[in-house]
Formats: sequence, C-alpha cells, structure tokens
Amino acid sequence: MAVSPEFLDYILEQLQPLGGVTHRRMFGGVGLSRHELFFALIAQDTLYLKVDDANRPDFEAAGCEPFKPFGGDKAMSYWTTPLDALEDPEVLAAWAGKGLEAAARARTKPKRKPSR
Repeated sequence: MAVSPEFLDYILEQLQPLGGVTHRRMFGGVGLSRHELFFALIAQDTLYLKVDDANRPDFEAAGCEPFKPFGGDKAMSYWTTPLDALEDPEVLAAWAGKGLEAAARARTKPKRKPSR
C-alpha cells in the first residue's frame, strides 16, 4: 500500500482550498484528516474518500470503487475519488467535503452497547 512522495504532495496541494488538512503515515498508506476528522486515505497512489449510506450513491454514479485493502471481498468505507476531480482543486474539494460529511456523521453516530 505504498504511497509515493510525489503523489502525496500532489494530493495535499490539490486539497489546499479546504485548509487544515493534515496527514499521517499508517499501515503503509497515508491517512488524511481535517480538524480531527479522518476523511480520506491514500494507498498505492490512489485517493479514497470516506463513504456512508448517505453519499454512496454519488460515488457509485461516478463509477468509483470501494477500497479493498487485501484484494478480497471485504471492502472498507472508503471509495476511490473520480479521476477528473484529481485535476481540479475545486471539484476535489467538493468530493472531499462529501468524505468530511460522512466522517462527521460517523463520529456522531451512537455507539452500540456491548451485548452481555
């Protein structure tokens, strides 16, 4: 899940209009946060944004695909970013906003109590 320094720099530059985006290397990839909301990850020079039931239709309609870290059937709640968004900071900011909204919803979701 390596991330090239050039791709990371490019994505961070494209996300500058959002302001406050930080990154952290993890598990061979890179996690992206904004104001402590983990909203995206980069793996194998691909940007994935946080997806939930509310924004999944947008990602599906754009032809995006879920992140499957080990190549199996188990997908995580992060999906590829539309390729055209990677070339336009304003469009990318709009898509990243969808990821931020999903991250905020996940943060406020009530925790399930453990069953006894």
